[in-house]
Amino acid sequence: MTDPEAPISTSELVDWLGGRPTDRLAAIDIEDWDLASISRSAVDLLRGDDPVYVLAPMVRYSRLPFRELVREYGVHIAYTPMIISDAFAQSQVARDIQLSISKNDTPLVVQFAASNAADFANAVAHVAPYVAGVDLNCGCPQSWVMQCGYGARLLRTPELICDMVRAARALPGRASTVPVSVKIRIDEDLAQTVELARRAEAAGAAWIAVHGRLTPQRSSTPPNLDAIRLVKESVSIPVIANGDVDSLAAVDTIRQQTGVNAFMSARPLLTNPALFRGYDSTPVECVRRYLELAVAYGASFDTMQHHVSKMSEHLFSASERRYMHSLTTTAGVVDFFEDYVSNF
Repeated sequence: MTDPEAPISTSELVDWLGGRPTDRLAAIDIEDWDLASISRSAVDLLRGDDPVYVLAPMVRYSRLPFRELVREYGVHIAYTPMIISDAFAQSQVARDIQLSISKNDTPLVVQFAASNAADFANAVAHVAPYVAGVDLNCGCPQSWVMQCGYGARLLRTPELICDMVRAARALPGRASTVPVSVKIRIDEDLAQTVELARRAEAAGAAWIAVHGRLTPQRSSTPPNLDAIRLVKESVSIPVIANGDVDSLAAVDTIRQQTGVNAFMSARPLLTNPALFRGYDSTPVECVRRYLELAVAYGASFDTMQHHVSKMSEHLFSASERRYMHSLTTTAGVVDFFEDYVSNF
């Protein structure tokens, strides 16, 4: 079985599409889009005083149907999954598979993995007309990502990070106005983290998202809120806090301890997409709405089944979850859920 976390080659993408790519970005009519407002909206939100709720980039899962769902339940800004910049820039097929957008999906930030300035800038140029921002992934700790020179590997080369930000900011035309951000993890030496944040700001970064954990640390380790506060106090651009944003109570705690007003959530939103509306668990109508969106946008069966499984953990017994996991069609999952709800 193919590793879902592994990079996808262009030839594999062509095979999956039967050799008949379609350019979803090119097909979008943007004549009536207020492009300047789209870009401003993200920055203005982050510079305000009100809490800003952000969907984190998640491989396979922060795709269009889920992004639209969480927006209906309080998320203000959503990130795409991490996209490999060189393949995206070089292949229309890759662009078609990796990015779908809609007018309901704004403000949207597209996150790229890149290891050099040219690849990052080229990828940014392709999405600039459609998005509220682009982000450079400098925090992913997965081994294959770091071996390719992406993600948290970049934390060792801060000047390269700055070169990539500058290259994107130097693009001509509309592309030069698209905000560029970076998402980082902290260093054991917090002075290094502060210095990176300051240099990224000087290079032109519009905001910084800080995951308050070291690269080797996983979710079982509490995030270092003092580190996020230190970054916030060291730069003048907005800072987004990432790590253990799993409830409105957590938002209050993080805000008090860090001074940030923007909060990024990943896994907690998978389990409870309605958490920013104050729900302790996913309401039934939220799961139903996700199914509607998944069917409407043609989400893959595996992705759809994973989302429904995570959202409904509190609803189903162990035997019911096993049965749902045995289903092999979207229609089967929809029927199973509706049958359950009718007896709820």
